[in-house]
Amino acid sequence: MLYIAPSYKFRFVPMTDTPKNDARQLRKLNFDLSNYFSNTIIPQLFVDADLILRIFTPPAMKQFSLTYDHVGRNIADVKDNLRYPNVVEDIKKIINNANKVLEKEVQTTDGRWFQMNIVPYIEHEKDVINGVIITFVDITKRLKALKELEKLNAQYEIFKYALAHDIRQPISTITLIADGLLLAHQKNDFKQFEKWIKTLKEASKSLDGLVEDFASDNAEENGKSYEEEALNIKEICEDILTALKGEIKEKKIKVTTDLKVKEINFPRNSLRSIFYNLIHNAVKFSDPTKDSRIEIATEAVKGFVILSVKDNGLGIPLKHQRVVFKKAARLSKKIPGTGIGLFVVKKMIEDNDGRIELESNEEGTTFKVFFKNPSDLSKD
Repeated sequence: MLYIAPSYKFRFVPMTDTPKNDARQLRKLNFDLSNYFSNTIIPQLFVDADLILRIFTPPAMKQFSLTYDHVGRNIADVKDNLRYPNVVEDIKKIINNANKVLEKEVQTTDGRWFQMNIVPYIEHEKDVINGVIITFVDITKRLKALKELEKLNAQYEIFKYALAHDIRQPISTITLIADGLLLAHQKNDFKQFEKWIKTLKEASKSLDGLVEDFASDNAEENGKSYEEEALNIKEICEDILTALKGEIKEKKIKVTTDLKVKEINFPRNSLRSIFYNLIHNAVKFSDPTKDSRIEIATEAVKGFVILSVKDNGLGIPLKHQRVVFKKAARLSKKIPGTGIGLFVVKKMIEDNDGRIELESNEEGTTFKVFFKNPSDLSKD
């Protein structure tokens, strides 16, 4: 049953001839209004020109914990129930401007989002505003769906950058191999020819694996996009080192691994791209005047799996450390690159509730990636 404050009369149309007819029509209109408010499925409130709450719908009672005791009270005394602190000010704006309708998205303190409309209730017989009707339409699910769509679009853009970036290295390797094969053929060096053929097969396998990872993560038949899975860190690390084998050998870099954590839940192509970019950067920015080293390690610390890639290369000046993760940031024009790699890495990590840290000086550079580790958190 819906309760309407008795001190207020709703007047939708001018009354006719006699007091008896007036009373009969008023009762009918009040009954119709009460019936409407009782059966509507959305939260609605009627507040009169004196800011008194006169009536509300059952959904409003449920959503905002309203009771019949609130009817007849000033809306300022009820606003805490609405969990929307600016409601009084917004009502006054509409009452003072009959031609205005207020529409806005508001979030209540329980975390839900509503499309709120405040429209003037005009008594046309006297052409005065007798209050406002406030409607709340729950748009929480719609906004959540939009945010998920925005996230997927952002991930798609990041993966597009990642694929374009990561695929360059195998292509460069294949070009280098082609030159080696031509040279071996010209010299009739069968052993070198066999060696280059073997390297070509490894590069082709790496390229095929890269494309397969991106294709599988985006395959619609799986019904999953960018889904996390348990991944073998050692296997991915070895694949990356194989793909970079030519550059590592050419620069005489010693690579060591200390993988205390050997498995992690993460989207496959994202993890591969993170490993590839960090290790490849360490290779690219090695110092030719030093005995170059790259140390790759993993460990579990306080709810995170930490991946560290440490080198003794050229280092990153402090002024560049502030912008190194920005899109298209280039540290050196002398060293080939697009400036997208670290931007992609940071986005992939943050999209999966992690973070990346950088430490660098003239002695070298260390990147630390903090992957969220739910299994470790459950032990705390």
